[in-house]
Amino acid sequence: MRVFALSDIHVDYDSNARWVENLSTADYRDDVLILAGDVSDRLSALSRCLHQFARCFRQVLFVPGNHDLWVLRDTPGKTSFDKFREVAVVAEDAGVSMQPFLRGSLYIVPLFSWYDYTFGAPSDTLRAAWMDFVACRWPDGFAPEDISLHFSALNQTRVPEDVARVITFSHFVPRIDLLPSSLPAEHRMLFPVLGSTHIDTQLRRLKSQMHVYGHSHINRQRLIDGVIYINNAFGYPHEERIAAKQLTAILDD
Repeated sequence: MRVFALSDIHVDYDSNARWVENLSTADYRDDVLILAGDVSDRLSALSRCLHQFARCFRQVLFVPGNHDLWVLRDTPGKTSFDKFREVAVVAEDAGVSMQPFLRGSLYIVPLFSWYDYTFGAPSDTLRAAWMDFVACRWPDGFAPEDISLHFSALNQTRVPEDVARVITFSHFVPRIDLLPSSLPAEHRMLFPVLGSTHIDTQLRRLKSQMHVYGHSHINRQRLIDGVIYINNAFGYPHEERIAAKQLTAILDD
C-alpha cells in the first residue's frame, strides 16, 4: 500500500478538473490518498471530484480547506460552519473519510484547522484583499482565533496502542518557518492567513512523524525537529513553477 498526498486541486478550473477525470482507475486501487483541502466551494463540483478520487483509490482521506467553506454562492444566512457540515455529508456520500485511518501499525489523522494570526497580525491591505473575509460567514462574535479553536477541538487527541507510524494532515500551514524566507513582500503579507501554530502543537502531541499540508501553493518537503512536512499542492493553472501538478507518494509499504 502506498500513501499519496495532494492538495489545492481547485477543480473550478477546467484543466484541473480534466486532470482529476483522467486519473487512472487501475493504478492506485491498493493505495490511500490524503487530500488536504481546497477542491471547490460548489458542492456539486466537490462531489464529482471526491467520487472520482474514490473510484481511483482504496481510501481517500480529506480535510476541507478555506475555499471549500466559502458561502458566497450559497443561501443567505448559511454560515461556514453549516458548510463544513454539508461538506462532511458530501464526503461521506462519496465514500471519502474525514476520520482517522488505521491500518496495521499506520495511523493517519486529519487535523481540522483555521488560521488565527499566530503567524502575525493582518495589515489593512490584507483585510481588504483576502477573499475569505467576504466569502466565508461565521456566527456573530467569532474572530479567527475562535474559529481556529472550534476546529482544533474536533481533532483526535489520542493514538491507539501498537501504532508505529503516525501521519497527520491539515489544509493550513502548521508553522511559519515552512514558508520560504525569500518570498517577496507581497506574498509575505499573506502570512497571517496561512496557518496556525496550534496545528504543530497538536501534531506533535500525536507524535506524528510526517505531516501533509496545503494552502500556500508552494510545494516543499522539509524535516524539522523529527517531523517531515510535505506540501504537494496542485494549484492554479498558471502555477507551473511552484506546483508539481502530480501525485506525490509519501509512503510505500
